[in-house]
Amino acid sequence: MMTYEETCDWLFHQIANFESQGQSGYKASLDNMLKLDEHYGSPHKSFRSIHIAGTNGKGSVSHTIAAMLQTCGYRVGLYTSPHLVDFSERIRINGQPIKEEYVTTFVDEGKQLFEQLGNTFFEIATEMAFCYFKDNDIDIAVVEVGLGGRLDSTNIITPILSVITNVSLDHTQLLGSSVEQIALEKGGIIKDTIPVVIGEASAEVRPVFEALAQQCDAPIIYAEDNNEIVSAEMVADGSGIFYKTEHVGSFKGELCGSYQVKNTHTILTALGELMNQGYLCIPSNDDVQIAIQKEISSAFLHVCEITGLQGRWQIVRTTPTVICDIGHNVAAWERISQQLNSLECQHLHIVFGMVEDKDVYGVMSLLPKNATYYFTKPSTKRGLNEQSLLVFGQQFGLAGECYPNVEDAYSAAIRTAEKKDIIFIGGSNYVVADFLKTRV
Repeated sequence: MMTYEETCDWLFHQIANFESQGQSGYKASLDNMLKLDEHYGSPHKSFRSIHIAGTNGKGSVSHTIAAMLQTCGYRVGLYTSPHLVDFSERIRINGQPIKEEYVTTFVDEGKQLFEQLGNTFFEIATEMAFCYFKDNDIDIAVVEVGLGGRLDSTNIITPILSVITNVSLDHTQLLGSSVEQIALEKGGIIKDTIPVVIGEASAEVRPVFEALAQQCDAPIIYAEDNNEIVSAEMVADGSGIFYKTEHVGSFKGELCGSYQVKNTHTILTALGELMNQGYLCIPSNDDVQIAIQKEISSAFLHVCEITGLQGRWQIVRTTPTVICDIGHNVAAWERISQQLNSLECQHLHIVFGMVEDKDVYGVMSLLPKNATYYFTKPSTKRGLNEQSLLVFGQQFGLAGECYPNVEDAYSAAIRTAEKKDIIFIGGSNYVVADFLKTRV
């Protein structure tokens, strides 16, 4: 049997893998996933699930909903992607990563089948998650879509609730060149008679979602229309956001990027639907409404500790302040740039890298000009060369130097920055992953 490290290496490099290979590692079909799932006896049918898609925010939404379900006493499976430091982060039960022995045994016993069927990395990881959840007798799983929705490997489940956070241009080479086409792909997770919560939807994509929901006789709820959040204010010390709401009182959320306010709208609307279905009733002598408010407050305040979430406007150091965020497309950077420009600091330093299949020009046009840049390449085959980033940056008036890897870029930023400066690390999941690995 291979070691855990050898198993992960085989998964990452020996089979089709979109995350490392790009388009050549993606299969636009559910056929092989269905064959694989049939072999294992369709383990996802042994537990309830919540399915979450969207261009941005689905990780924060998935983790917070999982945290809420855990605080209510459920045994919760959580399947997300990509991981930042270790493969085991993708598959969790009540916040605890999948055991290494399970990963190695699952791959060792199924390797011949995977090769015979021609399964991709994500198909294998998805089936592994479903088997792990079944074998460990979970109550409910929160399942995050990997890419798109309609043809994503996770889309074999029939959930109790579907959630689509938002739609913007990303992965256009695979999902379509317009927001309407991308909405059609993401809306592919809408199932017959199953309620769907839409976080944000422009005038262009609402008709797409409504047509899909009508075909499936699925109730559709737009979170941005419910006005649940009365106010949201950043806490003065930067430790989170304080919310006042219409129906669940006031609470503090520890996820403190300004974009989290829209995610919170989506989460609260989804929780409302779960309450309507009876999934958040708490067996105690307390008033149910008071108990729900208490659990929501706990889940939002401790979501990172409860679920292991990382990389969402994460403050990892002070003096100088160091922040990392996994936002990696134009829609995400519209919000990140706004927040970076609003920061009060002596000087801003940005460790920045991207992958080549993203809208590099679109993102770089949004980057703050009043910063020193440390252009770098993340450790993935899809990583964009740091010299190219420097040239692109010069076209937008961004001043900086090149570094061959994230560790060197961050080290240079730390050497240069003064105590009252801020260092931001981002541009790609892989940049943040490389940074966090240097801190393990």
